[in-house]
Amino acid sequence: MTHQSAQPTTRPAPSVLFVCVHNAGRSQMAAGWVRHLSDGAVEVRSAGSMPAERINPVAVEAMAEVGVDIRAEQPKVLTPEAVQASDVVVTMGCGDACPFYPGTRYEDWQLDDPAGQGIEAVRPIRDEIRTRVLALLDELGVGPVGTAAGTA
Repeated sequence: MTHQSAQPTTRPAPSVLFVCVHNAGRSQMAAGWVRHLSDGAVEVRSAGSMPAERINPVAVEAMAEVGVDIRAEQPKVLTPEAVQASDVVVTMGCGDACPFYPGTRYEDWQLDDPAGQGIEAVRPIRDEIRTRVLALLDELGVGPVGTAAGTA
């Protein structure tokens, strides 16, 4: 039996950037879901065109209910570098504020804004984001882990 030199055949992890205006609710929940469901197999970023001072506490609460901790996250400003470094950019209501680069895949997810909403209104948004993240992971060829948590 011949032994071939072991060349790394692993491809770099796919990278996803979630963008919404304030980077306080939808994009943070989506990033939290990707981290949770991909177990690190996807590089994930989130940013906002006009970042808020802090993450939406109701979004934090809604995610905590399903075992996803996003308390330590902070809203971040959208940079051209973050877009260029991402394989997929998912926008959530940032409109024309999101820079466009050829060769980058873009998706626009129409989702209600959880800002100013109570937990009863945020739970369905959280669950819809989870459904969309699962579909995105599937498209990226990444099998989800821990899918028992937060099943809708």
